[in-house]
Amino acid sequence: MKLIVGLGNPGKKYAGTRHNIGFEVLDQCEKKLGIPFEVSKFQSSFGYRYIEGEKVFLQKPLTYMNLSGQAVRPLIDYFNIDVEDVLVVYDDLDLPPGTIRLRQKGGHGGHNGIRSLIDQLGTNEFKRIRVGIGRPPEGQTVVDHVLRTFAKSERPDVDHSIETATAAIERWMTTNFTNVMNDFN
Repeated sequence: MKLIVGLGNPGKKYAGTRHNIGFEVLDQCEKKLGIPFEVSKFQSSFGYRYIEGEKVFLQKPLTYMNLSGQAVRPLIDYFNIDVEDVLVVYDDLDLPPGTIRLRQKGGHGGHNGIRSLIDQLGTNEFKRIRVGIGRPPEGQTVVDHVLRTFAKSERPDVDHSIETATAAIERWMTTNFTNVMNDFN
């Protein structure tokens, strides 16, 4: 089994914000992989289908970013998914819009959603796709920055990163993650 988790905040208030780029990638995966979000359980919205003989889940935690692990852990436990088969998609301040980076594991880097996952799962050894949202301009706080929408001029780069992240996820359906990292980093 594989679980792809997109991090974000629920509700219209946060739609299109930088912090919700993980949700945007999963919306694109829903279209490309044909996995609708039709189940509301475990404080999340999720769906699954079989791809290449393997059960693949898409999950959006609805707990708000800082408590993401509280939604992911119960789904992993209920379906007995190995943490090594979990891929988390989330925003990264240190990458410019339009850029993605894939990693096998790592620390939280100050990201509270990832911190919550590490705390709840008891490990930092889950796969990640970091999607660039850029640093805040001078005089703007990080919180204000991540809760703002992208500038119109940034949107083509953001859309490109969403497409690229989705393509990396599609590739993971047919090959190991090391090969995906080699292809997309």
